[in-house]
Amino acid sequence: MRPERTDGTGGGGLLVPMAWMYAEYIADELLRTGDLMEPSTLEYRAGRDALALTIFLSDGGVADALPATRMDELRLLTAYGTAWRRWVCERLDALAAAPAPDGVRRGPDPDLALARVAWRWLEETELLAADLDAIGPAPWEPVDAEEDLEWPQDTAQVWTPAWQLGLPLGHLAIHLY
Repeated sequence: MRPERTDGTGGGGLLVPMAWMYAEYIADELLRTGDLMEPSTLEYRAGRDALALTIFLSDGGVADALPATRMDELRLLTAYGTAWRRWVCERLDALAAAPAPDGVRRGPDPDLALARVAWRWLEETELLAADLDAIGPAPWEPVDAEEDLEWPQDTAQVWTPAWQLGLPLGHLAIHLY
């Protein structure tokens, strides 16, 4: 976004990444409202970045108040089993290839640059999380009566890409909004 006024200096003013900052603000508000995690944790950052990317990359501008149809769209995009990672990569590539609105290239888009930084962090950062597959049998599987059904003290943990933790956190925050 360009400043509205350049005071006659010939234009080309400072580019301000308002679209990304607004998407990040909305994501932060959704997570804070859900009160799911301390804002100082890496898991919170993963959730905020995953939600901000989803908001920024989804079609249409972000409204002042999130209408129900917009929340439904975000809920579908962040649902378990969706191809969210592929969708993010495709949308980032499409935005990078898209021409400027006025047809004149002025340099890199600051919104897209911040979105790419967030995506790189989500992909490259791994967080230690509980291995949900190792916790116990699925509810529909028979349970051996001799097994101790108490929660194990040393739960199996695995290193997981940050986006795989952030996406369900963001999805839950959308449901709680």
